Amino acid sequence: QEGQPIYLAVKGVVFDVTSGKEFYGKGAPYNALAGKDSTRGVAKMSLDPADLTHDIAGLTEEELKSLDDTFNHVYKAKYPIVGYTSRRILNEDGSPNLDFKPEDQPHFSITDEF
Repeated sequence: QEGQPIYLAVKGVVFDVTSGKEFYGKGAPYNALAGKDSTRGVAKMSLDPADLTHDIAGLTEEELKSLDDTFNHVYKAKYPIVGYTSRRILNEDGSPNLDFKPEDQPHFSITDEF
């Protein structure tokens, strides 16, 4: 919706990609990634609806490296983290994931965002 922030998740990390609305906004080339955890699509460089999921099962070593590179050098480098998906902070049974640690993003501060 016009005037609303644009969010997408990669590896369970939710990014505010509103500043890249020419890429992720309505009618933009990567709009299919917005509003969901599109980890698999990012790894495979795919906009196929079947790939727009968090599931990384069966990805090749090359796809996993591409995912990590894009996650670190595009999303974490350019867009502020605004949250995490439940899969990232909870175990499958709904209990807290005691191994959860927030992503480090030192070039953004909360005052920059609000």
